[in-house]
Formats: sequence, C-alpha cells, structure tokens
Amino acid sequence: MKKILFIIGSLRKASFNREVSELVKNMLKGKAEVTELDYSSVPLINQDIEYPAPQAVAEMRRVVADADGVWIFSPEYNYSYPGHVKNIIDWLSRPVDPACRTAPTVLAGKKFTITGAGGKGATAACRKQLTTLLTALKADVMVEGQTGIALNLEAWTEGRMILTETQKSQLAQQAGRFLNYMEA
Repeated sequence: MKKILFIIGSLRKASFNREVSELVKNMLKGKAEVTELDYSSVPLINQDIEYPAPQAVAEMRRVVADADGVWIFSPEYNYSYPGHVKNIIDWLSRPVDPACRTAPTVLAGKKFTITGAGGKGATAACRKQLTTLLTALKADVMVEGQTGIALNLEAWTEGRMILTETQKSQLAQQAGRFLNYMEA
C-alpha cells in the first residue's frame, strides 16, 4: 500500500483545505496509507541554523523521504501560496549533506499532487506557482488532474463549505490518478 503524506497549507483549525483533505483521506481508505505532516515546530529557514538541521526539520525530511507521494492542500494568498508552505519547501530543498551542496534533496524525484480550495479563481495561481517551484526543485509533479475548488458563498458567510458532486468527483479522480502516478 502506497504511503501518501498530506501537507495542509492552512494554519486555521477549521480550514476548508483541511476539510477537503479529510474527504480525500476517506476516499483513499483501504487504497493508501495517509498521514499528515506536522510542521508546527519547523522554524523559519535561516542559514545560521541550517547545519546541523534543527530536529523538527530533520524529522520533516525523514517523513517526506519515507512517503511515496506528497499531496498539498493549499489556499491561495494574494495569487500565490502561503509563506509557511514556502518555508516547508525551502527547508526540504536544501541538501541533507552539508559537505555536498549538489547532493540530492528529499524533493528530488518525489511524486506530488496539488489541490486548493479558495475564491473564484479556484486557487489556479497558487497551484501554478507551486507546480513551477516544485518542478524547478526536481520534484515530480502531477500536473494533469489537479483540483481547484471555488468555494461556495456559505463558506465565506457562514464558514460552511458545501462541495458539489462535480467537485467531489474531481477529487476522487485526482486520488485515482495520483495512485496510478505513484506507480509510474
């Protein structure tokens, strides 16, 4: 059974992206082992503390390396991804061996897919920029079949996300595609 690591790009406890990730987790039940990255103790990237890596960073790298694939669920902040998501990727992009700056990172060749729930643009700019960044860092990003969700009015006015059957179907298709993508 494949191991998929979820990265939830929202810090809000009642985040819509967390809610979407829970739905996807249920879709993957019995098909993949799903865990969620805890990055609450990961410091801001800082070359003064880069080597040896802080324990939280070393643990994050271990968890990412152990996963067969990584699924990012992220809101869009000002036509991009949140700063804490960038911080995660920045730490993961650094060579693990300080003596060899050209050594592979835990991102190199790692399978990724991206989903985002947000405003009218359905997180298109965020997903595009994350795809560009991860690809530049030699991650293997599943470009086709990413899901962007334009949240319903009740999400913004009442804090209640209502997914359409089409959106649920897109997520189920993405889950199936990602399982196949990790086999390639």
